[in-house]
Order: sequence, then C-alpha cells, then structure tokens
Amino acid sequence: MIQPVPMTQGAQAPALSQQLAPASQCLLAVQSGRSLSDVLPQVPSALRPGVQALVFHALRQAGMTAALVKLLANRAPSPPVRALLQLALALMPELSADEGAPHYSAHTLVSQAVQAAKTAHDTQAQAGFVNACLRRFQREAAALLVQAGRHPEARWNHPAWWVRRVQQDHPQQWEAVLAASNRPGAMALRVNRRHGSREAYLQRLTAAGLPARAAGDGYGVLLDHGVPVDRLPGFADGDVSVQDLAAQQAAPLLLAGHDSQQRLRVLDACAAPGGKTAHLLEHADVDVLALDKDAQRCERIHDNLRRLRLAAQVRAADAARPADWWDGEPFDAILLDAPCTASGIVRRHPDVRWLRREADVAQLAHQQRVLLDALWPLLRPGGRLVYATCSVFRAEGSDQVKAFLERHSGARAGVAPGHLLPGLPEGGGQFNDNDSGEHDGFFYACLEKATT
Repeated sequence: MIQPVPMTQGAQAPALSQQLAPASQCLLAVQSGRSLSDVLPQVPSALRPGVQALVFHALRQAGMTAALVKLLANRAPSPPVRALLQLALALMPELSADEGAPHYSAHTLVSQAVQAAKTAHDTQAQAGFVNACLRRFQREAAALLVQAGRHPEARWNHPAWWVRRVQQDHPQQWEAVLAASNRPGAMALRVNRRHGSREAYLQRLTAAGLPARAAGDGYGVLLDHGVPVDRLPGFADGDVSVQDLAAQQAAPLLLAGHDSQQRLRVLDACAAPGGKTAHLLEHADVDVLALDKDAQRCERIHDNLRRLRLAAQVRAADAARPADWWDGEPFDAILLDAPCTASGIVRRHPDVRWLRREADVAQLAHQQRVLLDALWPLLRPGGRLVYATCSVFRAEGSDQVKAFLERHSGARAGVAPGHLLPGLPEGGGQFNDNDSGEHDGFFYACLEKATT
C-alpha cells in the first residue's frame, strides 16, 4: 500500500522529497512483483505525474543501480532502503543525462533523498546510511560505473536472460533493440477517419499549440511532446485516439483488399481495451464481435467505443473455448492479438522487463498456440487470420507461426510485416531512430485459409 505523503502548506509544487518517498514505494512494489498500473493509482493525484516520471526513469536504470547498491553497501540493505537508494542513484547526473530524464543537481538530490528517508517509518533509521552511500557515489562515480557496467544486466538495464534472448533472436540488431527499448516512446495518435482527415487534425493540433507530424500510413500522428489526453482537440468527441504506430497496422492488414460492398463478419479475440476493435470499425463497415476473458476489461472496450461513437458486439468469454460462445457461423476475418510477454512495449511500460520471468516465454507461447488452433476452424475458407503480439521474442512471433503452418496444411502465410523492432525501420536494417522506426516492438503474421 502506498502511504500518503503530507503536502507542504502553501507550496506551489511538491518538494522532491515528497515525490521520492512514494516513488521509492512504487519501485519496491515492482520489485515485489506488482505492476505499476496497480500501484500508481494509489499515489495522491497531485503527486502522481511527478512520481510516475521518477519511477519510470528509475526502472530504466534499475539494472545499473542494483549493481551500484551492491558495490556501495557492505551488507544488503532492507528492501525499502534499497529501493530508495536505487531511485536516488538513477537520478544522479551521471545516470540522468538523457533528454527527457528528470534533472537535479547532486547536492539537491542527496539532501532530498535523506529527507525522504527520514519521513518514512521503514527507512528513517537508515537515513545516515543513505547519505553515506550517495556521497560515496559522488566521490567515486566514474570508477563505480565502470565496475558495475561489466555486468550485462547493468550495462543494458534488462534482466540477463532477456539480454541473451534478444541477442539470440536478433543477432544483427540486438544492441539497437535494447537501447531503443530503454528510451521513452513518443506519443502516437490515430485520427478517426470517420470524423475527419489527418491533415485537418494536424491543423487543429497546431492551433492548440501542440506541434506534431504525420507518421505511419493513413491516419497516424506523432506529437513532439506528450500531453494529457484532455489537451487533445476533440478527444472527448472521439476525433482521435492514443495508439502506437505499430498497433495501428492491425486493422489495415486484416481488412486489406476488402470489398466495401460486402459487410464482413470479424472476430477480435482478446480485444481489451478495445483500441484495435475501434480501429476496425473506423476503417470499414464491418460487424465485429469483440471478446475478452475479463468482464471488467470488457467495460473498457465499451467505454472506448462510446467515446468514438462506434458499436460492436462485446462479450466476456475465453477465445480458446469457442464452444462457450461461438454460434457456428464462420468469420470472414479474425484478429488474434494474443497474450504475450509484452517485451516490445517496455518503452512505455518499463516495469514489464522486471516483472517477467524467463519461464513466462514458454508458458505464453503455449497459450498462443492453443488460441491459434482453437480459432482457426472458425475462419471461413478464403478468410484471413492476423496473428499479432507486442513482443520482440521469436518464440512468440516467427517461430510460433512457422510451427502453426507445419500443423495446418490448409494455411498459407500472406504478406505481413513480421517482426517490427523498436527504433528500427520496418524490415530491420541499420539502426535508425527516425519516424519509420518510431514504434513499439510488435509482430504480425497474416494467415490465409485455402478455399478447397
């Protein structure tokens, strides 16, 4: 539980020490196996934006700071003290030089970290220890960073097993993938084509003082700087949605070549929170059944569709058990955005890398196989199934599809992007951080069913 932090009377903004205390509690929660999406809402709303920025940065440096704490402390500190130390070390100038990272002077940071330690019951007795560790780091930073950086987990700020898997799966691009995965992703938008053109919406953004540019195909937009959604013109009216550029490829891929005279019957399996469901309905006049196992997550689909003034049939059901929900009528197209490790979206969810375990990859790959085999019979002859994961691991992408094609003689692979790697232009190639690579890690396969 995140403990409430008293606000300074009359303060224009919370002191850094007031943000460090709940931010270190969030970091500790992740280290204990909890998702940030569960713990951040417990932070007082006035502190939440600053706390999120601090803990996101700390998670992007958590491999290095964990190694530094081991070097600085003769004995392992208690988990709450360790979390506060890691947070403070991540914010030291030597580890926060990147654009967009929080910036504080070392003097300010040390004094505020010690003050934060004094305010919390489980760290106050170790405030002197926190002060000693941080001051030693100030004196010996260069040597300590070199020594810590000899370990892959510290060098790349990803678990060692994760680094090995990316090396194995992408031997030519692994360094670029890991580096890109540790930078914040740009805020990407999808303009609702039923409400207006991308060009018109870019003009609205300019008028609102929000510099942006067209990106991707069709209706994608990248903002120069992220903003709360209530600052986006027309967001409440459904004129635009927040969606990564890689995720925006699902609907056009599934509906490519669609004859507008024919109203397709489409299944969106594992649909929550509904971004791709909405995009399908914006893209063409289709009848969509959106499934998700979690009834609460289905409510998020409803909320998204209401805002966008769109309609679909939404059901809480397990896509892997068609006998519970399928009416026996084949689908013309199926989108399976399967549960996965989410290894491709750590730019936006930096806690994922520290929450996953190596065994999760095989467990999720098995779940993906079960879903593919369960849904394939529901597709009409001549129909198309798009399999997608937000993962950079081949076990959840190309390897999964290769095994599927070997099991199903009536399936063939259509044209699809394959593995989209963060920070890399489509199709791989030399590392490039321009628009063409400004997307999350993703995988797409297009599986087409023979007519005979």
